Amino acid sequence: MEGQALSQVTARYAELLEKNRRYLWNPFTQMKEYLGDEPVIVERGEGVKLIDVNGREYYDGNASVWLNVHGHNRRELNEAITEQLGKIAHSTLLGAANVPALELAERLVQLAPDGLNKVFYSDSGAEAVEIALKMAFLYWKHRGRPEKRLFLGMTNAYHGDTVGAVSVGGIDLFHASFDALLFETEKVPYPYTYRYPGSEEACVEACLEALRRKLEEKADVIAALIVEPIVQGAGGIITMPPGFLKAVSDLCKQYDVLWIADEVAVGFGRTGRMFACEHEGVAPDLMALGKKMTGGYLPVAATLATDEIYDAFYGDYAECKTFFHGHSYTGNPLGCAVALANLDLYEREDLITHVQEVAEHAARELARFLELPHVGDVRQRGLMIGIELVRDKRTKEPYPWEEAIGVKVCRRARDLGLITRPLDNVITFLPPLAVRKEETTEMLDILYRAIAEVTGR
Repeated sequence: MEGQALSQVTARYAELLEKNRRYLWNPFTQMKEYLGDEPVIVERGEGVKLIDVNGREYYDGNASVWLNVHGHNRRELNEAITEQLGKIAHSTLLGAANVPALELAERLVQLAPDGLNKVFYSDSGAEAVEIALKMAFLYWKHRGRPEKRLFLGMTNAYHGDTVGAVSVGGIDLFHASFDALLFETEKVPYPYTYRYPGSEEACVEACLEALRRKLEEKADVIAALIVEPIVQGAGGIITMPPGFLKAVSDLCKQYDVLWIADEVAVGFGRTGRMFACEHEGVAPDLMALGKKMTGGYLPVAATLATDEIYDAFYGDYAECKTFFHGHSYTGNPLGCAVALANLDLYEREDLITHVQEVAEHAARELARFLELPHVGDVRQRGLMIGIELVRDKRTKEPYPWEEAIGVKVCRRARDLGLITRPLDNVITFLPPLAVRKEETTEMLDILYRAIAEVTGR
């Protein structure tokens, strides 16, 4: 009987894999390798685990691309969607409103850094960034300064995959092939202290001096600087030294340049504060949010703006200051309803304190990783962790891209029961925020073993 059941499961997996081969193009995936590697096909989830169609369980070590908060199949979030579904699934925000969208906007303003008093919804973090860029561009135009149209980004930055978000990004591997589609931007260095040939203090000063020079030279034509506060995500979990973000904020104010905080990856508790900007008590002019807003359930994102920016668009119909941008599912009631339930759980379960406590536990567990001969650096803010692998620890020589060492480590971790993804030679670990300490230990044990086995002790 067991053999018959196993063969049926295997046959089902084979059927679904063939559908994947014939119909589905997976994002950020080389399909030739994926389809030849017995990929995981997820059927359901419980807590911090994913369960595939063969019934095998895996720890969700990257929170389903950094967005799951309270674990999978959480009753309160399921019920919030069901309750809203009994009222209405969707109604447009174009010239109208709906109850959950209004209530969520109020909650977001109450939680956000001071001054961000207006909420504009979209469907993904990239779109939230795109909207922020458009708002910044038009803000200066409406204020009578159309020459301020240049955007500054930072090296190693990732802000999403729409054309505007790619234009301000800084990862050549992802972005260079789209060069002819992108608008012109300029880049300033983000402090990657592990790779800087000097002290952390020297790295910070060099990066700030580069920004200062750029602003002195071109502030009169710069619309905004976009920054991933405290941690650069897809660039390799690169952590900002203390004081850097505050200095950046101060420089932007000094030179009359807007600054945009891309909190899509770092927001909603991932770094141990509700928003990463809170670490240094700064408030941006525009802030992009997404990912964990709905607890990892539905695609809702938002761009928050100050009253000053909002007021630049406020005028008579004939002035044509309307912000001509919108999405069909903007402010979707189902998504906003589950986002409200998600925020209720943050409060009821004191989730930010929980993240801080689990992060301290994870830091103790991570100390032993530095003993491995090919772990060059371990970077952490809250439950946002990156483990950088190197061929030579003394010289910090990286593994060649073609060697795919990060892919091999994550593949071995998957065999051992943990799913995560590499960023080239950086192994990421971003579990659901509600993960327990003992689960964190078990996940990190798997990662340690995978790294040791693949790179050699």
